[in-house]
Amino acid sequence: MAITRWDPFREVVALQNRVNSLFRDFNETESPLTTASFVPAVDVYEDGEKVMLKLEVPGIEEKDIDVRVENHTLTVKGERKLEKEEKEENFHRIERSYGSFYRAFTLPSTVDTENVQASYQAGVLKLEMKKKAEAQPKQIKVNMAA
Repeated sequence: MAITRWDPFREVVALQNRVNSLFRDFNETESPLTTASFVPAVDVYEDGEKVMLKLEVPGIEEKDIDVRVENHTLTVKGERKLEKEEKEENFHRIERSYGSFYRAFTLPSTVDTENVQASYQAGVLKLEMKKKAEAQPKQIKVNMAA
């Protein structure tokens, strides 16, 4: 009977290889139209008068961002391009995501889709959508019965 040296990390390395293989297989089967290179983080909140969205899109120029509202659906598309002046073989690490993105949001019927404002500052795309007048909260005065 041969004595085999126990390696506690052998199983961990094997598991890592299997997981890497799964992700590699998953990425190869997806069509390029259904996946995006990255998905920007978004905050969505509302108050009594408006609905707000803030998307983190640093490094993207305003001309590369497309915002549309159609049939109560807000879509935001864009692309972050890799800087061409840097040669890829000189990079030690690339952790930021590049490429195109697409986000779609179904808007509530209370939003006035004709009154959408977009601003872009410090890498944050801010979308402000006012609510319809009939959807805004109203104060009702209570009369005391005599």
